[in-house]
Amino acid sequence: MNVRLLEKEGFAGLFLRLRAEGIADKALLTALEQTPRTLFVSAAHADAAYQDRLVPIDCGSFAESADLVARMIALLQIEPGHRFLDIGTGSGFLAAVAARLAERVVTIDRYKTLIQLAQQRFAHLGIGNVIARQADGLKGMNGEGGFDRIIATCAFDGMPRQFIDQLASGGVMLAPIKSESGRTQMARLTKIGSRFEREDLFDVPYLPFAPGLALAL
Repeated sequence: MNVRLLEKEGFAGLFLRLRAEGIADKALLTALEQTPRTLFVSAAHADAAYQDRLVPIDCGSFAESADLVARMIALLQIEPGHRFLDIGTGSGFLAAVAARLAERVVTIDRYKTLIQLAQQRFAHLGIGNVIARQADGLKGMNGEGGFDRIIATCAFDGMPRQFIDQLASGGVMLAPIKSESGRTQMARLTKIGSRFEREDLFDVPYLPFAPGLALAL
């Protein structure tokens, strides 16, 4: 099957699954349609680009499904003018979709290779409001001012309180947090004053954070 047909059929299936979940935000669906998922996976995995499962990418990492990306972005309710921090660039797909909704996106990853590949994809699509940097995700991006929305795609051992100062007042962070039972749940953290108000959402497949930068890749 050629890539164009894969895209057309893949997005149609994604659209129906999201509608069944109650996700019908026109701006989000348009952003997804304008961001061809097959561009963010290798040719060997192109047929899995729109399947609701993990897809292997470079550096031994994986890309979450387009379904999960859409579900998380819907929960963040990104608005024009928002500044968005994406911790864990991966394939760059999430940052690319978010960039069509937010004013500015900063995406960081510990792997230089993933950053470089994502930058090439953003350039190919003409997305100019994303800054991609190699950085330690556990530290976020101090010095960038307050972000309106933050998402992390690696799991924290506990509440990521180090990010309170990186969020604007009333800002929202989605963070996977490991529980004592070993499950990893996505939590929506809303900044109220100098604390987080936490709402646990659903299980996610994210791995624990590895601190520091990857030196080899």
